[in-house]
Amino acid sequence: MLMILAGALPSGFSQTTRHFQFNVEWKNVTRLCSTKPLLTVNGEYPGPTIAVHEGDNVEIKVTNHIADNTTIHWHGIRQLRTGWADGPAYITQCPISGGKSYTYKFTVQYQRGTLWWHSHYAWQRASVYGAFIIHPRMPFPFSAPIQDEFPIIFGEWWNGDVDEVENEMMKYGGGPNSSDAYTINGLPGPFYPCSNKDTFIKTVERGKTYLLRIINAALNDELFFAVANHTLTVVEIDAVYTKPFTTTAIMVAPGQTTNVLLTANQVPDSSGTFLMAAWPYLTSVFPFDNSTTAGFLRYKNTETENIKHPQKMPSTFEPNKYNLPKMEDTKFVTEFSDKLRSLASPQYPCTVPKTIDKQVVTVVSLNLQDCPANKTCKGYEGKRFFASMNNQSFVRPSLSILESYYNKLRNNEYSTDFPEKPLKPFDYTGVVPVSENMNTQFGTKLLEVPYGTNLEIVLQGTSFLNVENHPIHIHGHNFFIVGRGFGNFNVAKDPAKYNLIDPPERNTVAVPTGGWAAIRFKADNPGVWFIHCHLEEHTSWGLASGLIVQNGPRASQCVLPPPKDLPSC
Repeated sequence: MLMILAGALPSGFSQTTRHFQFNVEWKNVTRLCSTKPLLTVNGEYPGPTIAVHEGDNVEIKVTNHIADNTTIHWHGIRQLRTGWADGPAYITQCPISGGKSYTYKFTVQYQRGTLWWHSHYAWQRASVYGAFIIHPRMPFPFSAPIQDEFPIIFGEWWNGDVDEVENEMMKYGGGPNSSDAYTINGLPGPFYPCSNKDTFIKTVERGKTYLLRIINAALNDELFFAVANHTLTVVEIDAVYTKPFTTTAIMVAPGQTTNVLLTANQVPDSSGTFLMAAWPYLTSVFPFDNSTTAGFLRYKNTETENIKHPQKMPSTFEPNKYNLPKMEDTKFVTEFSDKLRSLASPQYPCTVPKTIDKQVVTVVSLNLQDCPANKTCKGYEGKRFFASMNNQSFVRPSLSILESYYNKLRNNEYSTDFPEKPLKPFDYTGVVPVSENMNTQFGTKLLEVPYGTNLEIVLQGTSFLNVENHPIHIHGHNFFIVGRGFGNFNVAKDPAKYNLIDPPERNTVAVPTGGWAAIRFKADNPGVWFIHCHLEEHTSWGLASGLIVQNGPRASQCVLPPPKDLPSC
């Protein structure tokens, strides 16, 4: 359901305040042959789409109707000076407890395109998520007339209780149980049991062009997506316009969004349909959900238009027949990523910092912790899995960090001594995966910088346990991906190859498997901002940190005071 105020969208662009009501509540939902209570917003799965205009004020009252705590994060919204509305539990707010409400208030400034929202408490975002669409003030910078637009939101479905999956993982230190299905807009599709009726179908007209707003809301998997026989034209990533390019498929990591144009210019067979499908991009040796979610493009005015469900699916799935790359196709991912470039036009300039004030090199790693005495551990070799940045495994405090920082509470809840480079450099991507000491340290260490700092962060992967693609998300800021590579970052040679002309601008970067990514941005949003891997299992294991941006000299460069209804811990 498109959730916007009653009546047509305003034709003018005077600043409007849009009000929404979110009720976090349980709802019985049936998928894959069984019914279970599912955590939802307003009883919808996925949750309602929020649609606003660039420049709008937004007020979303979230009422918690369950016993557990909850929060909502507006993923990719800059939250300029309004960190109180950002949503990650114990970072910018204490969670909303059962029976209580909190109204998130913010303005959507200098942003337009496809973002999304999700719970930012425990693993609730497994089902508590939806699209956040910002309609632009100006026409699209591409000329294709768009007949219609629609979201494609990928998710993951567990037959069991997701809380139990997380609790078991954290109790014994093993890997989590994989999901039982991937979903498109909450629907698994015909490759899963009892799911022919639970298939996403979109009717299109031959010769018309459609805008697909693609969101990866999956908890733990990067995904490939393609539509049989059709090409996709990428025009936007993470709500930032790109130089358009055509491709047979896309890779989208958890947290990322991609807008593509699709022209219905093919001739369907007797079914009147073409398969659209998503399956995982595999960079890990850990167990994973080896399955495929699918829907259909149905061409209008074909004899099959009134058939409720397309023909029975073939028993074997041939990915190349449907434009999907092989699961391990890192070459495709690298070439696809290389084509992503900022528009860098006079109207949409690329503001990448050409010089930097501070460089931070952080090792992004999985860890294997020795099992405490008299405990049962189910990780590799009877140990516990953790994860870290520069060997610091992040621990959430008992009070939100933004409150502690704003109120100048020196209560040992956090510190600002996050190491700005690895304490003990080593051959990060060349070590034998399981032979090293992989114990980590625990704490709540953040990086603090003055307002306006031009910051470069090099995210260096490792081969501890295995090489893996890590989607790293930074709250409160977009950034530019100025460089990427495999192996170890070379501080003497690699910066010379940076793209400082039209690098892609994002809020979530997929750090290449067994490699590194360098990002730059101006830290011009005062407050406390979470930095974390968007693979939920890795965040639970501690692959996170935070950035404190100090207030600037002007009143307009300072964090606004906390709202009166901010939840308390």
